[in-house]
Amino acid sequence: MNEAIANIRKDYKLKSLLEEDVKKDPIEQFSVWWDEAINSDITEVNAMTVATCTPDGIPSARILLLKNFTNEGFIFFTNYLSAKGTTLLKNPHAALVFFWKELERQVRIEGTVSKVSEEESDAYFKSRPIGSRIGAWASPQSTPIAGRHIIEENVKKYTEQFGEEIPRPPHWGGFIVKPSKVEFWQGRSSRLHDRILYTRLNNEWSIERLAP
Repeated sequence: MNEAIANIRKDYKLKSLLEEDVKKDPIEQFSVWWDEAINSDITEVNAMTVATCTPDGIPSARILLLKNFTNEGFIFFTNYLSAKGTTLLKNPHAALVFFWKELERQVRIEGTVSKVSEEESDAYFKSRPIGSRIGAWASPQSTPIAGRHIIEENVKKYTEQFGEEIPRPPHWGGFIVKPSKVEFWQGRSSRLHDRILYTRLNNEWSIERLAP
């Protein structure tokens, strides 16, 4: 065993999470924690791990940015032809993880996935910087390419083609993860963490404590 790695540890002492303190709905509870995270010294507070799984059981995960959350679920945008995009279209289930180490908190979300409306994808795409909009056309995401020059040539090509009026590519848009389970994890001393799990059953949320 590499003792230098094994000895890396931190005792969590900032906060607690008790049943009487949480909201009845996990989205409302997420909103409370989100506001606290926004008001804390956290870089890219919306960074999250998105885990997917192929129909034959091969998992993969990557960091993406949350772009919105509503009473329905959690929204991010991507290339539908990318590895994650094609996987989600074949197996529309995903898990999300937020880790806010400055608050000693983690949120785990599991749920079903579907595309957001064309109108919502259009609206968000128009709000992106020009470079990001061109990038959505220039990058055949997850596809092997001969070199960086391919991307640079595509950027030049689409910049000349579209100017500043850049339409949303038909292969680019949003997904929403509609949660069936949401777990709120608050670090506590001696690894005796607080874990509160919401589970959706018959359109209602049950709340229970999990052992750390």
